[in-house]
Amino acid sequence: MSRTFNRCSVWMVDHPLLVTLFILLLSGIALLGYTMPEEVRDWFTAKPEPVPQVEQQKADKPRKVREAPPDVDPISLTDADTILVIDSDQFFTADGLKALREIVAEIESLDYVESVFWLEDIPNLNIFGLREPILPNERASQKRLDDAKEKAIKHPLVGGQLLSVDAQTILLMVKFNWMYVTDDDACTTGLKEVAKKVVAEYPDVKFSFTTTGRVPIYLTAVRTHNANKVKYQVIGYGMILLMAIILFRGITAVIIVALAPMFGVFLTMGIIQFFDFQDNPFNDVVLPVLLSLVGLTDGVHLMVQIRRHRASGLSGRDAARRGIQEVGLACFLTSVTTAIGFGSLSLAHHETVREFGYSCVVGVLLTFIAVVTVIPLACRTWLGRSIHVGYGKGVIDKNLNRISVIIEMVLKRAGWISKVGIGLTAVLILISLTLRPDERRANMLPDGSEAATALNHMDQAMGGLEHSRVEVKWSDEVESDSPEVLVAISEVDQLLNQEALIGHPISIANILSALPGEGPPEERMSMIDLLPPPLKRAFYTPERNQATVSFHVQDLGIAKYGPTFTRIEEGLAKIGSQHPEFQFQLTGSAVWRWRNLYQIVVDLASSLGSAAIIILIVLAIAFRSLRLGLISIIPNMFPLAVTGTFLVFTGQALEIVSVCAFTVCLGIAVDDTIHFLTRFREEQLQVESDDEAIRKAFTGVGTALIMTTVILVAGFSTVIFSDMRDQRIFAIMSGLTIGSALFGDLIFLPALLARYAKRSQVPAMEEEELIPDEPMQESLVRE
Repeated sequence: MSRTFNRCSVWMVDHPLLVTLFILLLSGIALLGYTMPEEVRDWFTAKPEPVPQVEQQKADKPRKVREAPPDVDPISLTDADTILVIDSDQFFTADGLKALREIVAEIESLDYVESVFWLEDIPNLNIFGLREPILPNERASQKRLDDAKEKAIKHPLVGGQLLSVDAQTILLMVKFNWMYVTDDDACTTGLKEVAKKVVAEYPDVKFSFTTTGRVPIYLTAVRTHNANKVKYQVIGYGMILLMAIILFRGITAVIIVALAPMFGVFLTMGIIQFFDFQDNPFNDVVLPVLLSLVGLTDGVHLMVQIRRHRASGLSGRDAARRGIQEVGLACFLTSVTTAIGFGSLSLAHHETVREFGYSCVVGVLLTFIAVVTVIPLACRTWLGRSIHVGYGKGVIDKNLNRISVIIEMVLKRAGWISKVGIGLTAVLILISLTLRPDERRANMLPDGSEAATALNHMDQAMGGLEHSRVEVKWSDEVESDSPEVLVAISEVDQLLNQEALIGHPISIANILSALPGEGPPEERMSMIDLLPPPLKRAFYTPERNQATVSFHVQDLGIAKYGPTFTRIEEGLAKIGSQHPEFQFQLTGSAVWRWRNLYQIVVDLASSLGSAAIIILIVLAIAFRSLRLGLISIIPNMFPLAVTGTFLVFTGQALEIVSVCAFTVCLGIAVDDTIHFLTRFREEQLQVESDDEAIRKAFTGVGTALIMTTVILVAGFSTVIFSDMRDQRIFAIMSGLTIGSALFGDLIFLPALLARYAKRSQVPAMEEEELIPDEPMQESLVRE
C-alpha cells in the first residue's frame, strides 16, 4: 500500500499541468452545483413509468367511504401562525376591555391577517341559543366585570386555553394570508407595533406584548442560525489564521496550508447541492468549519515535512515529493477513518443527521484530494520559495525538546501508565453510559430571545405551548350517541387530571359538564346535539367513531414526561379493558418525541460501534497488525469517554447535537493516532530499539500534533460564545475531545506501544520505498 501510494503521489507532484487541469475540472463540477444543480439532478432522475390502463382504472374507481361529514369548520385552540401573548392585570376593566377589542380590530384590519381567534370567538354554550359573551360591555359595572372574569376562568374553552387561570395572560391566535405577507417582521414585531399603538391611546392601561407560535419560533431560529453562520465562521477562520501564523512563523506557509481546506469546502458545498443537502442546518454552519479543521490537520502535517526538507536545501518539487511520501499515506488513512466516523451517522434514523453524515463523507474525501493536490502544487510555484522561512523558530519547534522529557517519563513507567490508561478509559466509559437522552424546543433558540422567553412564560401561564392528545375510537358496534362514549371520555379526563405535568385537558365531556344541570356523564350525552356544530366537531366526530382529549405539554425536556406518559398509557390500558369496544391512543408531537428518545441512544451506539469496528479493521490492515489496531482503541476512545463524563457531571443529556458531536469527534480524534502510529512503524524500520522508534515518532510528529490541536481548539473555542446552546455544546465537546485526544496520543499511546507493541510481537511491514529525488542542481534548474 505504501509503495503504491508513494508512486501515485510522486506522479502528481511531477505532473503539475495535469493536476491543474484536474483541479479545474473539479471546480467546474462544483460551479455547476452552485449554479444549476436541478438541471444536473434531472439527468440522473428516472422518469415515472406510465401507469397501465387497467391499473389506472382501478386507481380511478371511487372507493366506498363513510357518510360525508357536515360542511362545518371546527374551532381550533391550536391552529395559529403567530400567538400574540398579552400580559396585564387590567383585562377586566373598562379601559382594558376597550383596548383589547380595539387591538383585535386593528390586527384584523391588516391585509395580511386572515383571522384572529380570541375569547369573544368562543361559541355560545347557552342551551337556549341566547348570546352570553365571555367579555361584557366595557360600560358594565366593576362587579359585573369581576363576575365575568371568574366565569371566563371556569369556562372549559377559556381558562387555561386562551386565558391564564390567574387572568393575567390572554392569547390572540393570529392566522395569516400568506399571499399578502411581504416581510417576516410583519408576522412578529408588526403585530406588536399595531397593539402598542392602540394601547398608547389608553395611558392608564399597562399591557405587555410578546409573540410565540410556529412562525416566530421558526423565524428566530433561522435568523440566529444565519447570523451565527457568518459571524462564527469569520471569527473562527480568523482565529485559525492568527494561530497558524504565530505557530508557523511564516505567512506563505499559512497561505498554502489554508488554500487546501478552502478549496475542499468550495468543492463540497457545491457538490452536495446535487443531492439537495444544502439546506441542512448542520451543513451550512458546522460542515464548512469542520472540513476546514480536518483539512487543516492534514495540511499542517504535510507542510511541516515540506518545510523541514526545504530548510535542509531541497527544491520545492523535491521537498513536496519527500513530504507527501512521508505523511501522504497517513493523511489518506486519516481521511478514510474520518469518513468512516462521519459515515456512521448515516445509520441514524433522523433525516437531518443522516444527510449531515453523507455530506461529511463527501466533504472529507474531497478535502483530502484538495490537500494532496493543492499544497504540493503551490509549493512548486513562487509561493513555495519562502515557505521554509521561520522554520525551527516557532514556539513549538523551539520548545519541543523540553516537552520531550514527557516521553522519557512515559517510557520509564510504560507498564503502569498503560494500565492507568486502560483502566481510566474503562471507568470513564462506564460513567458516560449513564447519559440519558432528552430534548427541549428552547434549545434551538438563542438564550434570552423573545421566542425562548415566551416559551417559558407559556409553560407557567398556560401549562405549555405544545399540545398532545388522547384519541378515543370505538367500533361500529357502539352507537356514536351511546352514553358509554361519554363515560369513556370522562374516565380519560380524570386520568389526565391526576398528572401534575399535564396542563388543562379539554374534551367534549368538559364542554358538556359546563352546560347547566347536573348528573353523571351517561345522562348528559343527549345534550351533545345542543352544542354549536363548530364546537362539537372540534373534539367529537361521530361519522368517524372518534373523539379527542387535548392537553398542554410544557417545554421542560421531554425526558421528564417519560414517567407521566408511561402512567397515562397504563391507565388507558385499564380503561380499555373496561370498555372492550374502545381504543385509546396517546399521540401528538411531544408523545412522538418521547417514544423516539431511545432512538438517540441507539443511533449513538450504532454509529460509534460500527465506526470503531471499521476503523479498527482499517488500521489493522493498513499496519498489518491486529495488535496495533487494538492498541489504537484506547487513545481513540479515551477522548470520547472524557467528553461523555463531562456531559454527565455538568448535568447535560444526550441530544441530536451530542450524537453528531460524538461521531465527529471520533473521526477527528483518530487522526493524531494514525499519524503517530505511521511514524512509529516507519521508525521501527530505521532503528533497532522500539523505545528509540517511539522517541523519534514523538519528535517527528509532535510538532504537528501539538500545532493542529492548538489551532483546532482555538477554532472551536470561538463558537463557545454563541447564543445558541446547541452550537455551544458542539464546540465544547469538540474542543474537549481534541484536547484530550492529544493527551491520549502523547501519554497513553507511547506507553501502550512500549508495553504491548514489541518488535517481535508485530509483523514486519515491507520496507517503504522512497522514490529517489533527482540531483538537487538539476531540480533547481528545472524550477
